[in-house]
Amino acid sequence: MPLIHTIAPQEATGELAQLYAQVLALRGRVPNSSQIWSSSPDLYKQQLAFIDYYRLHKSLSVALLASIRILVSSSTNCQYCVDFNSAMLINQMGWSPQEVMELKQEGTSIQLSEKENKMLSFVLKSVKNNKKADVNELNILRGLGWSDADLLDALQHGTRMLAVDIIFNTFDIENDNA
Repeated sequence: MPLIHTIAPQEATGELAQLYAQVLALRGRVPNSSQIWSSSPDLYKQQLAFIDYYRLHKSLSVALLASIRILVSSSTNCQYCVDFNSAMLINQMGWSPQEVMELKQEGTSIQLSEKENKMLSFVLKSVKNNKKADVNELNILRGLGWSDADLLDALQHGTRMLAVDIIFNTFDIENDNA
């Protein structure tokens, strides 16, 4: 049990039940990562909007975004998020467990393009160092075809993951059984 009260899907009513129905339609279940938001439906709506924005992103691939989440969460020891996103890469993106392990160890992946690996490196460096970006690195990323909107979106994704990790770790979210 997490350290704050959560509402199970079968106990949800009203707006929360509707929000859970959206997640159920998308994922086939309502994982603990969704239930943790149940005590604040307005915040939960923001979280779902954040997920939808990136789920439908035009430039940042699902694999790149999951890689960002895995590596940010590895740095914060959020095992729930590492496991959840590793399973996503394996089960939905067709990565092998070995490829996911190599991503965690090396911070890059053969499953990502050079362009994506450079973006991944930029996000991780920025999240870790939290200081002014190297203009040359930004220009290299732009030269690879990333727009400034992509740079902002990718970095925001990484920093938002950091915030989610803090919430999950603080309230001791449990890994899902399924």
